[in-house]
Amino acid sequence: MKQLKRVVPSMVAAICLSATVATAGTLDDVKAKGFIQAGVNGDLFGFAKPDAKGIWKGLDVDTARAVAAAVFGDAEKIKYTPLTAKTRFTALQAGEIDVLARNATQTLGRDTSMGLNFAQPNYYDGQGFLIPKALGVKSATELDGASVCVLPGTTTEQNVADYFRVNKMKMNPVVIENTAELSKAFFAGRCDCMTSDASQLAGIRAVAPNPADYKILPEIISKEPLALAVRHGDDQWKDIIDYSVLALIQAEEFGITSENVDEMLKSTDPMIKRFLGVSPGNGKALGLDEKWVYNIIKQVGNYGEIFERNVGVDTPLMIERGLNALWTNGGLMYSPPFK
Repeated sequence: MKQLKRVVPSMVAAICLSATVATAGTLDDVKAKGFIQAGVNGDLFGFAKPDAKGIWKGLDVDTARAVAAAVFGDAEKIKYTPLTAKTRFTALQAGEIDVLARNATQTLGRDTSMGLNFAQPNYYDGQGFLIPKALGVKSATELDGASVCVLPGTTTEQNVADYFRVNKMKMNPVVIENTAELSKAFFAGRCDCMTSDASQLAGIRAVAPNPADYKILPEIISKEPLALAVRHGDDQWKDIIDYSVLALIQAEEFGITSENVDEMLKSTDPMIKRFLGVSPGNGKALGLDEKWVYNIIKQVGNYGEIFERNVGVDTPLMIERGLNALWTNGGLMYSPPFK
């Protein structure tokens, strides 16, 4: 018989502490403080920017509000931390925010070495180029020797370097950390063009001194699935973020809107009854109230609603659904079953 090793009190204490840390979750933390702390862009029109009255608006803002509605039954129980492209991931890693909702691209390196988990993308994007029409350029392949405004610490910075290298062109990067200051530099003529996600370029152009003087070139040089992100190690919190986004998408597919959601509670369709929590189960599985999806749709809307009011064709950004259409309409927005 093997001799049993003696477990000293300090070892017992360490084991108990380890178990406590392992079981402590972000959901408990946010419930204890009464709100969700979300990291956002802060100065990107259409995605995350306070209006003249200080009210935060945008596609990323509404997506984060959906999480608050799911967790608290109140989309306004959320606070925002404006972050630069350089500080966004360190703020999440350090626990300064509970979720990052700052037009962040999912990549292998961020999933692994940075210790992040990304939810379902809330916007499928790609990198483009914004230029003054007066430059007379019709294609990105004509930008040899151009000075290029670009944010550091982004996939954008590497993508544009790769693009110029592959196309045997030279570029002069103008690197400024803050989006607002980079935009000012571009509009002041310090660089010939600006490169970023096409959605971000549309937002920057929309608040230009004269938007009609600028255009986005046709080339899209990368894949940029933009998604909310959380820290590794908390599967429940990641599931809540993920399915809050997916609920927006599935609601649009079901035809459930903020206007008709109360009427849809009377549906006899078993899939809709499960989805809206009339038939219980999904809420308990996530550790949420069974009305969590109803609260999201009632207070925030479905994905189509938040897309159109923030970045759609009737907004200054004038973005068509494209890849962000439902899968039934040729896009990439697709949700697994809610059961």
